[in-house]
Amino acid sequence: MTVEGALRGAAPHLLLDSLRTSLAHLYAATSADLLLIDYGCTSLRPVEPVETPAGMPHVPVDAGPAGRVFRTQQPYLFRDVGPTATVYLPVTVRGDRFGVLVVVLPADRGTPETTASLARVAETLGHALRVADRHTDLYRRTRRTHALSVAGEMQWDTLPGRAFAGPAFDLHAYWEPAYTSGGHLLDWSVTGHGLQLAVADGAGPGTPAALVSALALTAVRNARRAGLDLVAQASLTDQALYGQYRGKSPLAALLLRLDLDSGEIEVVDAGSPTLWRIRGTTTERIELDRQLPLGMFEDTVYATQHLSLRRGDRLVFVAAGEHGAPDGPVARALAGAGRLRGADAPGAVVRALRETPRGAPDTVLVLCLDWRGHGAGTPEAGRGGEPAPPPPSP
Repeated sequence: MTVEGALRGAAPHLLLDSLRTSLAHLYAATSADLLLIDYGCTSLRPVEPVETPAGMPHVPVDAGPAGRVFRTQQPYLFRDVGPTATVYLPVTVRGDRFGVLVVVLPADRGTPETTASLARVAETLGHALRVADRHTDLYRRTRRTHALSVAGEMQWDTLPGRAFAGPAFDLHAYWEPAYTSGGHLLDWSVTGHGLQLAVADGAGPGTPAALVSALALTAVRNARRAGLDLVAQASLTDQALYGQYRGKSPLAALLLRLDLDSGEIEVVDAGSPTLWRIRGTTTERIELDRQLPLGMFEDTVYATQHLSLRRGDRLVFVAAGEHGAPDGPVARALAGAGRLRGADAPGAVVRALRETPRGAPDTVLVLCLDWRGHGAGTPEAGRGGEPAPPPPSP
């Protein structure tokens, strides 16, 4: 049986057991461990059933070969001193990085060809994890360094993920606090010709904010899936929030549609998070006509605005309240993030905000959209085509 077939037939909580059996049979692997990234993106944590004694320790995401493979997304073959070789493989689905698969093989099996084959196995495992995650708590439990708040649990259950990679663009998001916030709103949907985005400032921390965001997100999705345009999406969401909260919990949001054929953008700015563009060496805030936040008044009328992207442009959405001022800390934070990979830039912006005298607000969300355009080829390992550096020896 193939690895794909074995994973497809495995119980959701036994994916790793099934994978170990398959790898032992096909590659003579002596061990295989799956390390998942925690919610705060600080460590890679081993998947093991609760009843199993602790085996492989958790690994800091900024150290060792597993951490480097997670960051660079490049497989790494290490030939151990002795009879074995260890292969580190990124487990990623459409740009969303889940973790690292670590496989120990006989030394004579440690070849580039085997590494390439195992890389495909790791990709298959990622898809299986995404499906299995709906049916077991094992993988979500593994990703916690400590307990999530109820609001944080709601947020992770409603948001689409941290990243998505398409032929023409990459999306990467980062938000804090990862375990307790609940207030951020983020969503996207991709078709053959368009990308739709929704980003909103949290209505504050805690469960009340999570309830506001959950209602708004459901309304946006409901309108979008009914085939309504951006104006109608904003109007339906505005009505849903006002009907529930009577103007007491407005939500500052931005709804956007990107034409994947032309790079043209249609946007509704409902008192939104700030939008920045990095074009070459120039970083500038995109000034939009800000309309009323969603849910502030009954029957608000919204209008669209238009932008254009060039190949190589990066859009950065920052939901950080007063920190979005043009001459504020966001501009300085973005100045140092322009050359970073899309996966690294949002976290770097948040860390830069934390280091300012006032610090970042209680909740902050940063989303990066890197636009390559159709026909631009596959994403390079680094921004601007620079190759990823090789992992260090363990």
